[in-house]
Amino acid sequence: MTQAPILPQQGQHPQGPGTPAGEPPVAEAIDLVKVYGSGTAQVVALDRVNVRFQRGSFTAIMGPSGSGKSTLMHTLAGLDRITAGRVFLAGLELNTLPDWKLTETRRDKVGFVFQAFNLLPTLTARQNIVLPLDLAGKKVDEQFFNQIVDSLGLAERLSHRPSELSGGQQQRVAIARAMITRPDVIFADEPTGALDTKTGTQLLEYLQRSVRQLGQTIIMVTHDPKAAAYADRGLVLVDGNIVDDITNPTVDSVNAALARLEA
Repeated sequence: MTQAPILPQQGQHPQGPGTPAGEPPVAEAIDLVKVYGSGTAQVVALDRVNVRFQRGSFTAIMGPSGSGKSTLMHTLAGLDRITAGRVFLAGLELNTLPDWKLTETRRDKVGFVFQAFNLLPTLTARQNIVLPLDLAGKKVDEQFFNQIVDSLGLAERLSHRPSELSGGQQQRVAIARAMITRPDVIFADEPTGALDTKTGTQLLEYLQRSVRQLGQTIIMVTHDPKAAAYADRGLVLVDGNIVDDITNPTVDSVNAALARLEA
């Protein structure tokens, strides 16, 4: 008879195989299920997904349209409530948190970068960057602010509104906003989708440096094998399941994994 696994108490993070003692993953999904709709209209977006993400890692999530990659990111970030299973972020079990605590967790522990930038048009670049701190009632660490702004080449654009910035500059403002709270994880949803090749490459190089030099954790959804090659891990989803887990992905290895889906 197989012994049932011993689960941690509610709100505590489990230690999984391969996880050093005292160093739990910064994010983890255990038997994660997400279902939309009901009856004949029911869609299983995630089907008992198990995955963990270590601190200081850069993961690209890929898959065909409707594979569940965006749903996985949204559930890991606490943007969507799960149907079943467990999700942990920065030591907290998200599916057990009340709405107010979930909102607080997203504000304090998560940074978001979206394809459409999502900047407030009436605010300057500086005001957009520090907005998460303003909402939390926290003081801006000017030294850290300047470090981020200088590294992104935004020092001369801080008084400009989004309409006065190029697409690349707007995305850099969005990245600065995501980093200003020193989040445990940055979730990036197709961050280069609205950028030209040169600007997108510069952005990916910056994300890669923030992981390698600053220890930032990034989970990125992308359809682009070239973007995925900047990550140190690539996950491939199909029909709500992880079907490939690629270490140090390259354009060739990603293309090969995607080609296997069509074989």
